Amino acid sequence: MIHRQPLLRPPLRGIAAVAALLLAACVQAQGDKPFAVEPVTSFDEPWAMAFLPDERLLVTEKKGNLLVVTQDGGKSRPIRGVPDVDYGGQGGLGDVVLHPDFADNGVIYLSYAEAGVADTRGAAVLRATLNLTERGGRLEDAEVIWRQYPKVVGYGHYGHRLAFDDEGYLWITSGDRQKFTPAQDMQSNMGKVLRLLEDGSEPADNPFVNYIEQNPLVDDIGVYGEFWSLGHRNPLGIDFGLDGRLWVIEMGPAHGDELNLIARAENYGYPTVSEGDHYDGREIPDHDTRPEFAEPAVAWVPAISPGDLMIYKGELFGGWRGDAFAAGLSSRTIVRIELDGDSASEAERWDMGARIRALAEGPDGAIWVLEDERGDSRGRLLRLAPAG
Repeated sequence: MIHRQPLLRPPLRGIAAVAALLLAACVQAQGDKPFAVEPVTSFDEPWAMAFLPDERLLVTEKKGNLLVVTQDGGKSRPIRGVPDVDYGGQGGLGDVVLHPDFADNGVIYLSYAEAGVADTRGAAVLRATLNLTERGGRLEDAEVIWRQYPKVVGYGHYGHRLAFDDEGYLWITSGDRQKFTPAQDMQSNMGKVLRLLEDGSEPADNPFVNYIEQNPLVDDIGVYGEFWSLGHRNPLGIDFGLDGRLWVIEMGPAHGDELNLIARAENYGYPTVSEGDHYDGREIPDHDTRPEFAEPAVAWVPAISPGDLMIYKGELFGGWRGDAFAAGLSSRTIVRIELDGDSASEAERWDMGARIRALAEGPDGAIWVLEDERGDSRGRLLRLAPAG
């Protein structure tokens, strides 16, 4: 399904425009959203969040800070021991997730942009033990368990969202780093969705573990055993549905953002096919021209620029249980998506008035939101609860 928005009317002018905008803002604030928005605190370029067992949050800032945050907005000092990040463009400190046994072992995982030689860089994932104190804490026994291969020049499309499934496997989204062809290159882990054990090693039942034996003419180098699927561009959202199946949302080129149900060894086609086109105007064939590639469950034209994906599993918003929510960056929206087996469709969207970077479900079922803002404008942490 391709979701196409109606064309917008030409903008109003002068006083009429101001009046219309004020009226629209009032209507939206009073009744346009089915939730109340509570600002909690703010950050400088926040990127991700994860709830601790005591219901505090871990929040990452792209410039390299990891903070512990209470639900009333109190913030710790930055956690010590966070790795140096290659900050710039889309790069910096990224995602944070807890080990499935965090309550017992205190282990967390961070993704980040790591510098290489000759002005190259790539995403990496760090595994470390979080030792909390009253004022903050530090990371101990830190170990890099995964890296994008190879490191390349440029500052975009790291992907590097993280998630654990119910069986304890670590899933990583890896962007194509704006290099196009790595998404189809079996000797690069860019443009892929990856499945690893909690220590970063390859599960023996991954689909491409025996790729060399099956393709004897391929050089015996590469990272095939990590792959679960390929043909991805910039996958920035990952979550599991109520049935345990994996959904990934990714930015397309000029439009053509995609929500994909991820299947074992499937190829999603980029850069050979896309519902969008190149930024310079060159066309890319659509998925229906190449049936060997998996089609997206939803594609957005115009783009929503998804920055994160959350599938709601709580009860506070009872009618939304099992629905997916996309964080819209350029669209400045939250998009609700109804999932139905293998199918999906946009149900509604809400203008949030700011770029939305991340979404998370709180312990009580409230939806927590991070705005993607920097410097003086500050990206806010919001809590959404049912209106009234």
